[in-house]
Amino acid sequence: MAENVGAGEPDEAHRRPPGVDDATVEALGMLTKALEYTERARGHLYAVHHMTGGADRMLAEAVRMLRQAGHGDQADLVEREILGRDVVPGMWTYQLVEAYDETYYQVFTAVEEQVREDLAAGRRHLAEAEMQQTARSRRRNASP
Repeated sequence: MAENVGAGEPDEAHRRPPGVDDATVEALGMLTKALEYTERARGHLYAVHHMTGGADRMLAEAVRMLRQAGHGDQADLVEREILGRDVVPGMWTYQLVEAYDETYYQVFTAVEEQVREDLAAGRRHLAEAEMQQTARSRRRNASP
């Protein structure tokens, strides 16, 4: 079986700076986890944006097909009530994504970066790098 590449100490970018204690590494790890959840939430918003846009294009096709099949009243109803409709008052999905980015996401990422800069010289994923190092040490110690 192949050796893990880089199975030694974490690289400098992921090494705990001098004076940073365990509680700080754990707190930064939780902050990172919260950011990762926010990244996932943002991705879901983009999925809603894409899927809603796709549904709207399908609605336009359904309107065309209803008219072609002789169902003008139903086509008018779909076109009037659903096609191009705001998903919340005054907003389409792209505006939801933009509002999320400007109001929450950009602020979150800036604050997370500032906290990491203040407490750990800007280094990312310290807790994960230390977990990786511990796991690798266990494997090395368990090897015959």
